[in-house]
Amino acid sequence: MSRALDVPQARAGPPFGRCLERWLLARPGLARLGVVLLLFGVWELAARFFVDKMFLSPPSSVFSQIHTVFQTPGVIAALRITAWELAVAFAISVAIGLVVGLAVGLHRFSNRSFMPIVLLLYGIPQITILPLFILYFGIGPASKIAFGVSHGIFPIIVTVVAGVQNIKPTLLTSAKSMGANRRQIFRWVIFPHMIPSFFAGMRLGMTGVLLGVLLAELYVSTAGIGYFTTLFTQSFNPTKLLGLISVLAIMAIGLNEIVRRAELRYSRWRTD
Repeated sequence: MSRALDVPQARAGPPFGRCLERWLLARPGLARLGVVLLLFGVWELAARFFVDKMFLSPPSSVFSQIHTVFQTPGVIAALRITAWELAVAFAISVAIGLVVGLAVGLHRFSNRSFMPIVLLLYGIPQITILPLFILYFGIGPASKIAFGVSHGIFPIIVTVVAGVQNIKPTLLTSAKSMGANRRQIFRWVIFPHMIPSFFAGMRLGMTGVLLGVLLAELYVSTAGIGYFTTLFTQSFNPTKLLGLISVLAIMAIGLNEIVRRAELRYSRWRTD
């Protein structure tokens, strides 16, 4: 009986879809760029063939004429005013949110007593109490800063409380047994372990501050980006309106990148 020859069979390669998935996973930046280009392509087609140009301009027109936004009298000054209001409101939100979050999260009595109140205030639609801010602070920058703080403070408080409560009790007990004082416990135990949640809260708070300041400017301001947003909308100028929104998007991306780099710096020990 003759033995059959063992002929090696050719291995079937992985499917094309799996290869494409691996290739994209190795290049996340390229995948993000592809999604952005796809969205811009849909926007371009919709603005040119399906939507009235009085209400929506294609991105090619927006980016080619974005210089006209900066040539509009008062826009540069409005950008400076809005940036200053954002910076002040964000700094106040971080300071108050961190202090209140630590006070509520580190003590069981404070957590049970005040956390429900914080969540109740967080759930109130802030736009409904905008007239109170105008009544107390006027129509100047103070009302925009205060309204921005009211949007940015609560995400920071909630995330700081969550980060503090996730610390293992054995770490605090070990630090106390070794003779660490409160400052040392906060510096070497509490702060390092609450960094991820704290910076997540800063990102959410930054978005909330931007929303609050712009909402206040939309309704009561005669300066700032919100005022020009309303002006361009009422004059049916979608090209300048979308150009101004693009500037705001770039500003938000820049602020988010600053917070992300700070998070990478202060959480470096987690990867060492």
